[in-house]
Amino acid sequence: MTRIPLAALIGLFFTSLYFLMAIFAPLIAPYGMAEIVGDVWEPSSSEFLLGTDSIGRDLLTRLIYGGRTTIFIATMATILSFTLGSILGFFAAVSGGWIDQAISRFVDLIMSIPTLIFALVVLSVMPTTTTILIILMGLLDSTRVYRLARAVAVDITVMDYVEAARLRGERIGWIIFRETLPNALSPLVAEMGLRFIFAVLFISTLSFLGLGVQPPLADWGGIVKENKEGINYGIQAALYPAYAIATLCISINLVADWILNRTTSLKGGRG
Repeated sequence: MTRIPLAALIGLFFTSLYFLMAIFAPLIAPYGMAEIVGDVWEPSSSEFLLGTDSIGRDLLTRLIYGGRTTIFIATMATILSFTLGSILGFFAAVSGGWIDQAISRFVDLIMSIPTLIFALVVLSVMPTTTTILIILMGLLDSTRVYRLARAVAVDITVMDYVEAARLRGERIGWIIFRETLPNALSPLVAEMGLRFIFAVLFISTLSFLGLGVQPPLADWGGIVKENKEGINYGIQAALYPAYAIATLCISINLVADWILNRTTSLKGGRG
């Protein structure tokens, strides 16, 4: 039995902790998400473990619910981006010709626009709802996934077993999902971890700028925004969500690296 490295164990522990807290937030949180329970920026105590925020809400409760929102949006956006980007990338590589060129040039056009500016323009004219945020982030991030999936698939489609599948008369769906996808999993798994991290940072940035998750919902970027003035007075309320973002991103990266190493070592080439 292969031993799990210490770094991967640490990553698995914190990743599992954050996801479990997100799932069971209503059971874990000591107060309601928007409930005012004390004075402004009260210090840590037995009643409020992390103190209170800028309007007297329990900061621990806000962090738990904020993690739930941040992780949910980042997870859904990552799933959307990988589903769309991978399928389009594989389809373009397998099809080749003008189809490949048309899709690739369109993706290049989207990628030429800075992602944050693109998102800010769209969100300034559309309602900022959770669904809109997930769709927008997923679509923008799918361009990066497309480039990777296509690059990997181009190398795979010239392999003998793919040519054999073509000669057998297999349909394009078979070639994509049965021949290409299983042999492209390793780089895609590593990229999924990075894309999830990017999604966490991106939604936090949008919320900090006021165009992400809207009150009364909480997310980590919004909590930083709500309490940033406290830093001038030595109050650490804005730093706790920053710590949470950092530890989650590092943990996901450690897990993704471990999975990449395992899939690379276990993967046997076909053909």
